[in-house]
Amino acid sequence: MDIGVVLQCDPPSGELVSLAKRAEELGFSHVWTFDSHVLWQEPFVIYSQILAQTSRVIVGPMVTNPGTRDWTVIASQFATLNEMYGNRTICGIGRGDSALRVLGLTPNTLGQLRESVGVIRGLASGETVTLRDRELRFTWAENSKLDVWVAAYGPKALALTGEVGDGFILQLADPDIAAWMIKAVRTAAEKAGRDPAAIKFCVAAPAYVGDDLAHQRDQTRWFGGMVGNHVADIVARYGADGAVPEVLTDYIKGRQGYDYAEHGRAGNSHATFVPDEVVDRFCILGPVENHLARLEELRALGVDQFALYLQHDDKKNTLEAYGKSIVPALS
Repeated sequence: MDIGVVLQCDPPSGELVSLAKRAEELGFSHVWTFDSHVLWQEPFVIYSQILAQTSRVIVGPMVTNPGTRDWTVIASQFATLNEMYGNRTICGIGRGDSALRVLGLTPNTLGQLRESVGVIRGLASGETVTLRDRELRFTWAENSKLDVWVAAYGPKALALTGEVGDGFILQLADPDIAAWMIKAVRTAAEKAGRDPAAIKFCVAAPAYVGDDLAHQRDQTRWFGGMVGNHVADIVARYGADGAVPEVLTDYIKGRQGYDYAEHGRAGNSHATFVPDEVVDRFCILGPVENHLARLEELRALGVDQFALYLQHDDKKNTLEAYGKSIVPALS
């Protein structure tokens, strides 16, 4: 199992680059970042510095979206980075949440997401694509290669992932939910005539190594609030009728709105509705043994990568603990 890390693009950007460099030294496979350019700094500028100061890690957003930038611009950014630093980029993509909502916009449709995956991957892999009835190709990107991993929760998004994605990103670390969603993606891939085994599966969630469980829960409760935004959209579309596992739909009944000024922040006051049980299921907390046990469960389900969010008050110690005790045990 690969181990990646997910960082926020908070200033100073040099600190993020330093964490990325240390992650590579510790054996991490991927460095991901949030992509919400109003709340945090622009990630693609920072990627260039990370790639320049490392030699092995794969770098990309968790996740970008088809609405913030023109699809051809997204593809060009990836292809340019690949030309400069070798094929060391990856595109995580979803419908969009904070990056669009803070602008007063709504997430993209699944149809837009589906089309964008083909356009971005094709252009950034040196292929000819059709967009708005025009054939387009980056003639300078013939050696570039880009994989696109889709973030999804709802039934239709999971089906889309199986049909067109190179990988699936699930942003929570509950083995029961992961098993349900991985099965849905694999089933969709098989129905589409694709090889389900060719799709990579990534679970991403906050991880905090230590013994003060109450403190760790308070530091990671924000994550249940963030996931709740996506689940609320699903419930609004499908109702709480079993379209997704009940643990996802039940806990958001106490949700009373959300302030994106606190998005992805420890101590988020709009995440108080998230119970301890959900924090424990969605995140990985406690001593190293707890992390190893959960990750072994996920690996047994077919998860290829765990990407840990480091949005809490003990980033460096958790990074070091993973690098010294968990990466060697799972690689």
